[in-house]
Amino acid sequence: MKGFNTEQDHPAAESGNVYDVSDPTKNVDDDGREKRTGTWLTASAHIITAVIGSGVLSLAWAIAQLGWIAGTLILVIFSFITYFTSTMLADCYRAPDPVTGKRNYTYMDVVRSYLGGRKVQLCGVAQYGNLIGITVGYTITASISLVAVGKANCFHKKGHEADCTISNYPYMAVFGIIQIILSQIPNFHKLSFLSLMAAVMSFTYATIGIGLAIATVAGGKVGKTNMTGTVVGVDVTAAQKIWRSFQAVGDIAFAYAYATVLIEIQDTLKSSPAENKSMKRASLVGVSTTTFFYILCGCLGYAAFGNKAPGDFLTDFGFYEPFWLIDFANACIAFHLIGAYQVFAQPIFQFVEKRCNRNWPDNKFITSEYSVNVLFLGKFNISLFRLVWRTAYVVITTVVAMIFPFFNAILGLIGAASFWPLTVYFPVEMHIAQTKVKKYSPRWIGLKMLCWVCLIVSLLAAAGSIAGLISSVKTYKPFRTIHE
Repeated sequence: MKGFNTEQDHPAAESGNVYDVSDPTKNVDDDGREKRTGTWLTASAHIITAVIGSGVLSLAWAIAQLGWIAGTLILVIFSFITYFTSTMLADCYRAPDPVTGKRNYTYMDVVRSYLGGRKVQLCGVAQYGNLIGITVGYTITASISLVAVGKANCFHKKGHEADCTISNYPYMAVFGIIQIILSQIPNFHKLSFLSLMAAVMSFTYATIGIGLAIATVAGGKVGKTNMTGTVVGVDVTAAQKIWRSFQAVGDIAFAYAYATVLIEIQDTLKSSPAENKSMKRASLVGVSTTTFFYILCGCLGYAAFGNKAPGDFLTDFGFYEPFWLIDFANACIAFHLIGAYQVFAQPIFQFVEKRCNRNWPDNKFITSEYSVNVLFLGKFNISLFRLVWRTAYVVITTVVAMIFPFFNAILGLIGAASFWPLTVYFPVEMHIAQTKVKKYSPRWIGLKMLCWVCLIVSLLAAAGSIAGLISSVKTYKPFRTIHE
């Protein structure tokens, strides 16, 4: 075991790679950092891992609240808004020129370059608060999926009416232990293999869900559907209709939440072709692919279950058989969320570690790393600070997940809280600043109207999700998974 200082003695320590000392120029980019090797394909994998997540499973429920017309239309509108603003954000990775300007490594750096002032702090609160919420949400969802595996086997053996109650807590603990290990991956650049695996898993369980929904529709055992969704006085009360519709919008917003990590993903791309060009291509592939799956999952799920669509049609047992396929799909969800957790946690890890390195550059506990030989992995760099801090973070998010194990309300609240500031407001404001859009011009007015409309939608979605969360707290039983 050999100790060294990451800042001075080993320039490749942050990534764990060994530099080619014979020609240092081969190893660094224009900013002096390790040469980036990402492509639009790896960026697409990161996006799909981030976007096709647990949110896809709640879309049948969301469309059931909104109906065929509004539900499908809102899905498509959110996809267009997400792609439109992601192209603006991709152009802001470098400043002031989108191709030759200075690199920005994080979302906060981008906001600092173009807007400055208090907006930087507001961005930090929105981004990192959202990332923390997502990691908590993914811990909840992974445990629900693992519980569903045990329940599926129980229902298969004892019948669909059997009391197959299982606690989520042990599964949350197992998920947390796995994340403690994976959290020692130094940075985003080393997550490509995990994202590719997670992307494959997300396609797999989404396809299984679609296939089961098609089989149900083909079999004729379908629920009642309406153009406007759930019926007041039959399926829900008037108040429930309003609040659940708002919450459904929040769920859809959550399903497109990847702007939070867009800049961090873009910072993995090699500089030729230009990063913004590759990122726009990756965004188009990622958003169009996920929208296709979302419409299939949401619409086919609603067609299969009607207004009684469950909050999560794989873990809430919209389907019971074939039980082995349900087991496999839920296992894929858990594997996917293992990778997705890391995609959303890495920006938090990097932010805290860079701040600590900058504030305490002479503290050996913070700056030192040790090279060790790990079986099957070869040389691996271990930082005691990284080990302690990242372990503490995973433990805290796991404990919070145990306190608030509610699926739909959590998704809606996270989506509502992050959609407006991170997906719409900051990208639009930075685009206006970068391209110097003339005040009160038709384009300026159109962009401002987009911001205001999305703000109102986000506030309504947040209100609906809070109402759903309060309802879930009132009805929660510790040893049952309730998504009402």
